[in-house]
Amino acid sequence: MSVATAYKVPLIRAGVTAKSAETVLLRGVDGTPLADVDMAPPLAATLTVAELRRRPLGEAPPAETFKRMGELFGTATLNGLTPADYCEMQSRSAGVPISVARRSIVDMAETCANAPLRVAAERPAGAAVHVGPGEIKAVWLRRGDNLSVIAPSNNPGTHTQWVHALAYGYQLLVRPGTRDPFTPSRLIAAALEAGMEPSRLSLLPGGHATADALVKAADLSLVFGGDAAIRRYADNPGLVPRGPGRSKVLHTGAITDEALDVICDSVAYDAGLRCTNTSAVFTDADPAELGRALAQRLGALVAAPPQTDEAQLPVMPIEQARAMRAHLASRLAGAVEATAPLYQDGGVADLGDGSAALRPAVLVCDRPDHPGGGIELPFACVWVLPWNRRDPITPLKDTLALSIVSDDEELATLALREPSIRKVVFGGLPTHAAGPTSPHDGYLSGDLMEVRAYGIAARP
Repeated sequence: MSVATAYKVPLIRAGVTAKSAETVLLRGVDGTPLADVDMAPPLAATLTVAELRRRPLGEAPPAETFKRMGELFGTATLNGLTPADYCEMQSRSAGVPISVARRSIVDMAETCANAPLRVAAERPAGAAVHVGPGEIKAVWLRRGDNLSVIAPSNNPGTHTQWVHALAYGYQLLVRPGTRDPFTPSRLIAAALEAGMEPSRLSLLPGGHATADALVKAADLSLVFGGDAAIRRYADNPGLVPRGPGRSKVLHTGAITDEALDVICDSVAYDAGLRCTNTSAVFTDADPAELGRALAQRLGALVAAPPQTDEAQLPVMPIEQARAMRAHLASRLAGAVEATAPLYQDGGVADLGDGSAALRPAVLVCDRPDHPGGGIELPFACVWVLPWNRRDPITPLKDTLALSIVSDDEELATLALREPSIRKVVFGGLPTHAAGPTSPHDGYLSGDLMEVRAYGIAARP
């Protein structure tokens, strides 16, 4: 039996709403019908890329367009949704606390406004903007014309990354995550309203087959997801992977309130749903003592429906939440959960409407090579492991963001020299801290742009 909803997320091909033969009902985490989402079959994805190849691609949009795009995203009624409506729909669908969606409104506006500044910061110093007669210079160019984006649903902030690709001049084809079509749909509407060239923007919801078709057809593909998703496209030469962060904190010295502040912020910011949230803490203090201290703080976070102001934890259908907890239990390998004594519900807070909030988990390990150090789950789940200076860097490898909570700057320097650690912050900054032009996982332009030589003969 079909269920009618008052809202629809349409299919967009090259900036134009297109008809779809298949529509999927999107329900909230509590089962409430929220929207009908038009789906793009694989053939539509392939044909959209082919259509874009027939269209001339001019210069990247001007700075004013990006500034206006951000303003509209944060303030306008787009696709029939006010900013408040968007935040509620996004939180109810993805199970992300509404405070995260509200924060993303501000972050998105700033990202759009700063996009030209970001491009200028990333441009190689030797790359010329203009080449005149009698000159041979380096020029900075796209590696292709179109970029498919296989997006996630874990945090609306992930979509800030493809805004930068628009600023490089790419045409974008976004396959949204199944639980959050609202954020990319709103961003595309804001861009079109701001005057961006329609052919630069497509929204193609669909399943794995649609994603496969986009990755195969597009010049390059920005793929978000877990290890399995990245492996799926590992053989594609145009793959730009954004996999698990496995972000970490290194703590040395006494267990102070200041250190606990940084660690808890790193673990639980945005409900623990960012790839820069900490999933492992290494310490030269007693791991059990640090684990108990973290458990007392993190265990107090509030479980509530995601669309409410009180919510601090991710929410999902209750059976999915129970399966997530069962999966965690199967991965303990001798680790002890410091948060377990605090919960009577096993860490799955039944909200009484078919959904549940996942309470934080703090797991204490007895060795630095415990497999928990490499496990990342979509909630505030952190493994606490021993560390010592005899082998300071090996346990910290394969890390997107590392916060060093210590007064030893030499450790920060050592970590920064390790290629598999992509970001280091030192002296009391949480793992999610970032500057307006600081890279996320290197500059995206490192994958999407390249320097070539261009020369013009001198005129008589």
